[in-house]
Amino acid sequence: MVNLQNENYAISEKAVIGGRKIARKTYGFDEVSLVPGRITLDLDLCDTSFIVGQHKFKFPIIASAMDSCVSPKTAILISKLGGLGVLNLQGIYTRYENYEDILKQITEADRDSFVPLMQKLYQEPIKENLIEKRIKEIKDAGGICAVSCTPNVANHYGPMVEKLGADILVVQGTVVSVEHKSNDKNSCFNLPDFIPKMKIPVIVGNCVTYDVALEHIKAGASAVLVGVGPGAACTSRGVLGIGVPMPTSIADCAAARDDYFSKTGRYVHIIADGGMATGGDICKAIACGADAVMIGSPFSKAKEAPGRGFHWGMATPSPVLPRGTRINVGSIGTLEQILLGPATFDDGTHNFVGAIKTSMSTVGASNIKEMQQVEVVIAPSILTEGKVFQKAQKLGMGK
Repeated sequence: MVNLQNENYAISEKAVIGGRKIARKTYGFDEVSLVPGRITLDLDLCDTSFIVGQHKFKFPIIASAMDSCVSPKTAILISKLGGLGVLNLQGIYTRYENYEDILKQITEADRDSFVPLMQKLYQEPIKENLIEKRIKEIKDAGGICAVSCTPNVANHYGPMVEKLGADILVVQGTVVSVEHKSNDKNSCFNLPDFIPKMKIPVIVGNCVTYDVALEHIKAGASAVLVGVGPGAACTSRGVLGIGVPMPTSIADCAAARDDYFSKTGRYVHIIADGGMATGGDICKAIACGADAVMIGSPFSKAKEAPGRGFHWGMATPSPVLPRGTRINVGSIGTLEQILLGPATFDDGTHNFVGAIKTSMSTVGASNIKEMQQVEVVIAPSILTEGKVFQKAQKLGMGK
């Protein structure tokens, strides 16, 4: 039994909201910045690789399991570029044989009708033969196949996708606890019991605190997703009032990872999930402790993205309480341009890997672990200081 204590909270800045209610100060990406290092490096000395189980990726950027950004086709393409895309097992690709018609309906719906339309479209039952077909499509094309499902169906789909040849399973929800209770016994889920039964890596999320991250880590997760509500199309923070700004969430969960590693020698990756729109955001996430990031809307901006310039939240089709929306993100370039460049935009939305390497070069970090050790400062004016002309002309950081 590994007993760890979060000493972070002892030194955290706190404030009294009123009465006995005490709140802790937290920070978002726009409030922090990285400090240049004592030495700098050539870009070719900066290693951005990321490993999950037996699979090594060229860069630490994962495409989120959202229907608007990862289809079987884009999962294959992202894999060929050196990254990882996660396919949603409960999305339209496993409900419809001809999903192109469904994508067309979603993207052509007007603002007032798209939520009812999606609620209707996502009522179509999931078909296990389509799960098999989509996994086979990705594997036959030489791609690494990662698939996602919610905890209430993990006991059913987990062993199935492992048998079908999936390489990685993501058990994901708005918030995932180590145990999910339900009146329906088939929907109950216990993470410590589930993971040992799986032979493929299991990524679990989402969470935002030291204690919950530590529980996921102790349960045997290969990686933990961090982030509740920061996604561009997510409305959980408005609908539920739940969430913690990403830099604070990442740092807290990374502390749990590091404490556990120091006690046991087993390293579990922290993956920052959501709220990152530019290369700078990704660099800050890594500096706060993330081993990798998972993003959705930036991938939805690719010309090859299935959302055709639109992006929608995973909980948007909820028949009871939608916690996502559909946003128009446009198409700004190919997947290769967005990930690897060359950049033709000046706002950090192209060439994410180039941004990571250049930031690493500037702070003197030769790999992701060293990048996690760089100095981070609180800088509430970092995006506005000296940027009057960019803001006025809506260029670069003023867009």
